[in-house]
Amino acid sequence: MPKRPGRYSIYLKPISYLIDLGIFFVMAALFKLPIENYIGFCVYIATGWMILSIKSGYYEIYRYTQVVKIISLTLLQALIFCLIVFSFFGIFEELNRSAKSVLQYMLYSFSLVLLVKLSMFYLLKRYRKHLGGNYRTTIIIGDTFQARKLAGFFEKATEYGYQCKKTIAISTTEKFKLKPIFNYILDENIDEIYCSISQLSNKQLNKLIDFSDNNLKTLKFIPDNKDVYSRKMKLDYYGYQPILSLREIPLNDPFNKFIKRAFDLALSTFVIVFILSWLTPILAILIKLESKGPVFFRQKRNGLDYQEFFCYKYRSMQDNPEANLIQATKNDTRVTKVGRILRKTSMDELPQFINVFLGNMSVVGPRPHMVSHTHMYANRIDKFMVRHFIKPGITGLAQTSGYRGEVETDHDIISRVRYDIFYLENWSLLLDIKIIFQTVYNAVRGEEKAY
Repeated sequence: MPKRPGRYSIYLKPISYLIDLGIFFVMAALFKLPIENYIGFCVYIATGWMILSIKSGYYEIYRYTQVVKIISLTLLQALIFCLIVFSFFGIFEELNRSAKSVLQYMLYSFSLVLLVKLSMFYLLKRYRKHLGGNYRTTIIIGDTFQARKLAGFFEKATEYGYQCKKTIAISTTEKFKLKPIFNYILDENIDEIYCSISQLSNKQLNKLIDFSDNNLKTLKFIPDNKDVYSRKMKLDYYGYQPILSLREIPLNDPFNKFIKRAFDLALSTFVIVFILSWLTPILAILIKLESKGPVFFRQKRNGLDYQEFFCYKYRSMQDNPEANLIQATKNDTRVTKVGRILRKTSMDELPQFINVFLGNMSVVGPRPHMVSHTHMYANRIDKFMVRHFIKPGITGLAQTSGYRGEVETDHDIISRVRYDIFYLENWSLLLDIKIIFQTVYNAVRGEEKAY
């Protein structure tokens, strides 16, 4: 019976568990509990941590995992674990500690946990790159463009720890024999098999799967001719029948939806109370002094599920009948002097925090277009409507990636849609925070297309 090749993760995961729990136990000294209660607290949080970690997949970190995912997982873990710690002092009221001391405990503990986790992650990368350890031997079956691209990645990105032994071109004819490839895999003790979907018949595919299962080899596929396979699909079971959904949208998850809404409410409340409350009267005077018309400009736009809503902005143009039909262009004569400053600094968008508070919008999401433009793009631009699976945002990934302001060519809107779809398929709270900081930085620096 073939043996599965040894993996460092067998030892790394238990070590990581022990280090993290050790940090929590040491930091628990902040609570100055009697020894018997300290032991009870340690048992309680150890149990809670183990269950939570298994459920959240906190230790399912692999060599190809992105750092942003590690950080977002840690933030999510910290949020839920904080509730577990608070619940301990809620159950044992006689041991009650102040919220400040609990939050200090969480801050110190998770700062160390994240530091250790990232240190181990980067040390392993350097170990693989410079010492050649902790590697996986691979073979690529197929000679397509994507297969060659993967081989190039294995060769250049040595910090990931993959050693590609061979790339084999195969024929899709039934006469082609997989047996020599199987013998090579066994003789060279290959750990992982990567194969091209486009160059395998169903019969060959089943043979390869059977071989991998029977010999404890990891089998992975390169989606090089079926675009649908390159999507971030979700696998469900209807009874015992496997069903693939076209895409998985993280914000369809109730918990993720709650986190995003709580973040939106907190930030919009802060902006409304501490910024708009004093900024609006000042801007109202300046806007009124320069031109007649209302202080706020409202415009119908399409949001979640294509529903229409009124989007609010500070008025930056003279009152004109074309405001809801024609987008502002460079050196647009309709824009007032005050309006140019508002647009250049993106301050005209600030009233949209009212939309966020009301629930029409989110702080981060696909930018909503005026209704007339939405109808036009929906008919012209492929996948444009996908953006409406989630709430629109004041800012978005497309805007921070250089696609804000006037749509000059179809390339602009196509690129914008591409970034918006990536965002809705890969949402995380950390990504939202990153986009917000990038937006503030761009506003302070000034943007070429902000007019």
